[in-house]
Amino acid sequence: MRLLLLSNSTNAGEGYLEFPLSHIKSFLGNKPIKCLFIPYAAVTFSFDEYELKVKDRFNKIGHDIISIHHASSPLKDVESAEAIVIGGGNTFHLLKLLQQNGLLDAISNRVRNGIPYIGWSAGSNMACPTICTTNDMPIVEPQGFKGINLIPFQINPHYTDIIPSGHAGETRDQRIAEFLAANPEKTVVGLREGTMFKYENNKLILIGDKKAKVFKYNKEPLGLGVENNFDFLMES
Repeated sequence: MRLLLLSNSTNAGEGYLEFPLSHIKSFLGNKPIKCLFIPYAAVTFSFDEYELKVKDRFNKIGHDIISIHHASSPLKDVESAEAIVIGGGNTFHLLKLLQQNGLLDAISNRVRNGIPYIGWSAGSNMACPTICTTNDMPIVEPQGFKGINLIPFQINPHYTDIIPSGHAGETRDQRIAEFLAANPEKTVVGLREGTMFKYENNKLILIGDKKAKVFKYNKEPLGLGVENNFDFLMES
């Protein structure tokens, strides 16, 4: 498998997909690829708008996308795709539409057979066994929470352990602790903004200048950076 899983699309004060664009280019390679884009996480803007926004960025690095929402048969488009890209937005909305179109197993099969997969935010959550570590509100009701299951651990994108002044509600760490109390066999990785995981040649590496935070049930969280080996997560 070849995976590029981003915490977020845009850093504060930067343009859309600005920080990861060079990594996307090197991940996809020099040969032009037309990626199949899945915009189903979009809620407050149209799929057409989402497609144009992502297309503009991919064209700048010599690649292209076409959105699956144009397809007469979304399943056939997945089965013939050169690469799959899933953008961020609402994870529940994304999952419900993937389920309705019968695409979860098809995407898993194609990626496990070697085509590149790129996801950010909700698209990274979707690569996990479930979407249960998303930060999103369940604005729609999918038929279960199982994801594409390309990796054996859970990602919490946009992870932060900063507690705003005056905040008295649960912290992100407490929310993750709740998940682990209910699912003690799972591992959760808090992926901070501006960072991403790349998996290829059976190696999982962190990209970015911030540490990821690895949570396991009843264990002290580990802060690990680019100098650390993350391959153990693929065995969890």
